[in-house]
Amino acid sequence: MKILIINSGSSSIKYQLMVMPTNEVICSGMIDRIGLETSNITYKTSSDSIEEILPITSHKIGLQKVAEMLLDPEKGVIKSTSEIGAVGHRVVHGGSYFSDTTIITEEVKEKIKELSELAPLHNPAHLVGINVAEEIFSSAKQVAVFDTAFHQTIPVEAYKYAIPNYLLTENKVRVYGFHGTSHKYVSEKAIDFLEHNSRIITIHLGNGCSMTAIKDGKSIDHTMGFSPSNGLIMGTRAGDIDQSVIFYLIKNLNYTPDEVNAILLKQSGMLGLTGYSDLRDIEAEAEKGNKDCQLALLMNAYRIRKTIGSYTAALNGLDAIIFTAGIGENSSYMRKLVCTDMDYFGIELDQEKNQIRSKEIREISTPNSKTKVLVVPTDEEYEIANQVYHLLQS
Repeated sequence: MKILIINSGSSSIKYQLMVMPTNEVICSGMIDRIGLETSNITYKTSSDSIEEILPITSHKIGLQKVAEMLLDPEKGVIKSTSEIGAVGHRVVHGGSYFSDTTIITEEVKEKIKELSELAPLHNPAHLVGINVAEEIFSSAKQVAVFDTAFHQTIPVEAYKYAIPNYLLTENKVRVYGFHGTSHKYVSEKAIDFLEHNSRIITIHLGNGCSMTAIKDGKSIDHTMGFSPSNGLIMGTRAGDIDQSVIFYLIKNLNYTPDEVNAILLKQSGMLGLTGYSDLRDIEAEAEKGNKDCQLALLMNAYRIRKTIGSYTAALNGLDAIIFTAGIGENSSYMRKLVCTDMDYFGIELDQEKNQIRSKEIREISTPNSKTKVLVVPTDEEYEIANQVYHLLQS
């Protein structure tokens, strides 16, 4: 079965065409910096690799570009859309409606749309991907894989907020957790690498950032909560903030609730601190002496270190920390900042190993480091394809 995976992030689209169950990757690629002046487009097969820089102003245009490349008479990999047996869609928020991989129906789309208020940077993009895929790949099964599913094992003392009980029982206000396909995939790879079920912390760093405390292979706590907006500092999202700030902006500075929402989700984070949302730009400016960029990187690393401390307590110990996703896998500078002054936790980084770039799982801590430090490239597309295939087979 040929399965096309579409992973629409807040500012990117990853795609991969696979044959299951052999795990053969026919082609893969990515469109990132969607909505900026220039977007990077990649398209790779076993025999060809294309890179383009074009203005991609929306997810819809991006997905149309993906279909165009797949069907290109000269460089495409399919002659007809009927060759695609299924399209697997990553969906960030499943709320209390979905805890498993699900075949997409009109009712499912309505629920995803309803949950857009809780994941405004993601669920709308997923719906665009689903609708475009239904038009282009009309004979394929459309399947949703939810980020929130992996975090269903978080215990009640961690997922329940200290607010009136009826808001949980009647309105389902609770911690849901996100980036689940990534945290699940890299934690399983790390456990295989370490050869035992460990107390590990996975650190997913991209335009969206999150951390998960994992014990015996199960998620027990997570930095994001009711929506994917709190926790760590992100590309454009503020992360954790005192709720009094929100009321102050509304009551004292006369912002509307919608304006405050836009500030916290689209104008804050690294963008609000530096004027840049892409970490590559921020690191480059920091190296030139930009004080705002230098401080933003320190703030980002500080919040990650603070969470490592709290999750070590929750796990009653720590065997390994895992860096993954675009920033976690590729930014040696951010990994160095995070692992600095962490001697108490037994974290000792090997500076030479940290500089190595690889697509393979690797340890970047010293032999004397009591806590292992791993870089595990995530493969959300494989995880999604695997779940889609097993659902359709069953």
